[in-house]
Amino acid sequence: MSKTYAGARLRRLREERRMSQAELARVLAISPSYLNQMEHDSRPLTVPVLLRLTETFGVDPGFFSERDTARLVADLREALTGEIAAARVSSSDLAELAARMPAVARVLLDLGRRNQQLSERLAGADGRDSADAGPRSPHEEIRDFFYRRQNYLHDTDVAAEQLAEEIGIRPGEILRALTARLTDAHGIRLSTGSGDHLHHYDEPTRTLHLSTRLRPGQRAFRMATQLALLEHGSELDRQAAEDFPADSPARTLARIGVANYFAAALVLPYTAFHTAAEEVRYDIERLTDRYGLGYETVSHRLSTLQRPRLRGVPFSFVRVDRAGNMSKRQSATGFHFSRAGGTCPLWNVYEAFAAPGRILVQIAEMPDGQRYLWTARAVTRHRGGWGEPGKTFAIGLGCEIRHAHRLVYSDGLDLTSPFAATPIGMGCRVCERLDCPQRAAPPLGQTLRIDQNTSTFVPYPVTDRTS
Repeated sequence: MSKTYAGARLRRLREERRMSQAELARVLAISPSYLNQMEHDSRPLTVPVLLRLTETFGVDPGFFSERDTARLVADLREALTGEIAAARVSSSDLAELAARMPAVARVLLDLGRRNQQLSERLAGADGRDSADAGPRSPHEEIRDFFYRRQNYLHDTDVAAEQLAEEIGIRPGEILRALTARLTDAHGIRLSTGSGDHLHHYDEPTRTLHLSTRLRPGQRAFRMATQLALLEHGSELDRQAAEDFPADSPARTLARIGVANYFAAALVLPYTAFHTAAEEVRYDIERLTDRYGLGYETVSHRLSTLQRPRLRGVPFSFVRVDRAGNMSKRQSATGFHFSRAGGTCPLWNVYEAFAAPGRILVQIAEMPDGQRYLWTARAVTRHRGGWGEPGKTFAIGLGCEIRHAHRLVYSDGLDLTSPFAATPIGMGCRVCERLDCPQRAAPPLGQTLRIDQNTSTFVPYPVTDRTS
């Protein structure tokens, strides 16, 4: 069994709780000198100490695991590709930095991304390829807002569950409970119509207009979002202000994003939904039937079940279209979503478009050897009228292979066989799989081998630096 050294994480956790070494040592029933040695990686965490830490701080033991740094290392590799190619820093250096000093690694990551953005803007000013030039959009910033929080907002989740208990949210009675709360507590009248808006709240008349095109689950979600805005506005403001300045578009979007999170946590209260998910082994279709909500809504809620002491399976959630545009991506795992181009064409989320309505299952392996179980299904939304364009997306939900046995989708799969996994990557530009025949772009930081007299099955062969 490998030893666990996690001094930086232990120290940061203690400091966040405003505890001295002596206070924490007393709680853990060890000497302050022993704790000091663990914080400086002179001694590893023992199993008894690790168990007491998880009880004291309410964190998963995986918080102290090296695999928890995988996403940070992948982000660093992507942001610092040029430095790695120039041999100024190695991948092993980045891994050690992420493991021992994660706060410093995140600062370096922010600086690397700012440098990339500045380079792109300068490229546009010089008339060079500027397709990706310019500052990041507010929507990209909101994705990062939830990404940094591993798609779980504890205070918001707990507040929504308390409100659900208060107003009597339960399967089959969600619309009734929400209607009663809006009417009795806020004097809001509900109105249905067929205008261009899916919903619109008219504050002067206290009327919530809902489109007749909304299905019952969609109607409930928008009613729940309005309740969040009405009853928890100050909390929405507080959370949005953590990352964004006042009057910025990103701050407004963050406020809406947290309100949407509250709505999902209200119509799918944490404890009851977690119990149901465990009972059916995370069978998404059975959960959609039980709660009368859509496949995407249920899948996204499953990706948020990370409450301390009552954690569900840590999932990554993604929504993509046929062209590979990723409109949603959230992760409670170490899975890394590329920011430098498209995702991997070997990923089963793209195969889902060829089999609409079916759930496809894939064991996928990343270049670092980490394996995941991914489910993918295409979903289509129509505006309602004949000839009107609809929207089709593939919804992907994935977890690390160590959790796969808890999912019904793992039945019949050999989770241990190395031959059962499909090798995928983070996106062609930053993928380390240099021999992949599906590669669509040259790998960054590599010298291509160009020979007019030779062709290869691999579209972008690179120079062998060992020869």
